[in-house]
Amino acid sequence: MIRSSIFYSITFIFFLSTVSIFLAFLWLMEYDQQNYTKELNTKYSIVARATLFHLNNFITQDELEAQVKDYKMTEVTEPKERAEILDNAIVIEEIKAKIGASSILQYDKHHYLKITHEDSLLLLKDEEYQPYRYDVIRIIFASVFFILLATYIFTIRKLKPLRKLKIEINKFAKGDLEEVTCNSTGSDEISEVSAAFYNAVTQIKTLNHSRQLFLRNIMHELKTPITKGRITVEMLESSKYKERLITVFEKLETLINEFASIERLTSGIGLTDVNNYRLVDIIDEAMDLAMVETNSVALNINSEIFINVDFKLFAIAIKNMIDNGVKYSNERHMKVVADSKSIRFISLGSPLEHPLEHYLEPFVQGSNNIKSLGLGLYIVDNITKAHHLNLAYRHQNGYNIFSFENLEALIENSDKTKLLQRS
Repeated sequence: MIRSSIFYSITFIFFLSTVSIFLAFLWLMEYDQQNYTKELNTKYSIVARATLFHLNNFITQDELEAQVKDYKMTEVTEPKERAEILDNAIVIEEIKAKIGASSILQYDKHHYLKITHEDSLLLLKDEEYQPYRYDVIRIIFASVFFILLATYIFTIRKLKPLRKLKIEINKFAKGDLEEVTCNSTGSDEISEVSAAFYNAVTQIKTLNHSRQLFLRNIMHELKTPITKGRITVEMLESSKYKERLITVFEKLETLINEFASIERLTSGIGLTDVNNYRLVDIIDEAMDLAMVETNSVALNINSEIFINVDFKLFAIAIKNMIDNGVKYSNERHMKVVADSKSIRFISLGSPLEHPLEHYLEPFVQGSNNIKSLGLGLYIVDNITKAHHLNLAYRHQNGYNIFSFENLEALIENSDKTKLLQRS
């Protein structure tokens, strides 16, 4: 149970309350027992003093009876019983004075008062005595404890849907919209919140489904004329115009594939084909997708670096960085540098006018002398986030430097994958 959880807090409060009540009952029981003992001692003191005064002829028989009439104390006269009590009783308290002595005895769950005067001995039995009420105290404490326990169980049961709601919210946060369910059937506030959340998720699922269907239909409709155009171009005689047209159709097909990839990411499907690949192979694929001249990009890459990624998506991200780097470079040339910590895309150019976050939105437009960055960085940002990388930017010595940071996490995952494959 997480310590910051409300269930932990309620359990801790219940435990603290139970311990506090238990300690309070112990103190009250001790206090009550002391008062009870004090009452008995006062009672026996009155009876013993009055009896001794009578035996010393300080008061009459009538005065004695008047003083002890409220106390049911009977004399034990049967010799055998008397002897057994005196021999086996426990002396609780004994007081001696010039006029005589008195002792409080306990035997067989009864209290006795032994009064001694010169050669005479009286043994009085307390008919009203009852053992201290431990059972009553236990019953009261048990009743309070069970009431508190019932309150705790009732509270936890009422809050249980909150834990289920949290699980469903976590599913929603991870993008598992289809797994989100609503099991709450109550009429309290938590159930109402759960139902409202489920209704919102249902609407979002409906909107997502409509959006995906709309985008897929558009991409399908676009692919059809592109395919037909490509087939028609292949029928033409070889010429530079044919090559240019083929390049255009290939570019259009690449864009459609990119749209499909970003649609898959933004719809919450996530990465579906993660495996172990050499970084240099991914960059080669990106170069092919970018369709740039080989001499436009300088590579400085450690060929021994393996990363655990979705090959197609990661190649698209690098392709977009190469495409933007060459397009917006003052010298139409860029450099890609990769090590175990990051992949850096370096090109000569003016610094960005706004923070990087401004350009991560789709179709961001700069000032008149800065061309639109289109979907490029938007796609890159989504792909890097899906791989738990950070897209960073800085301008240094006249060069724009974009980088994929935290690459060591992908290399570490790659090493783990290799070990699993070997085992």
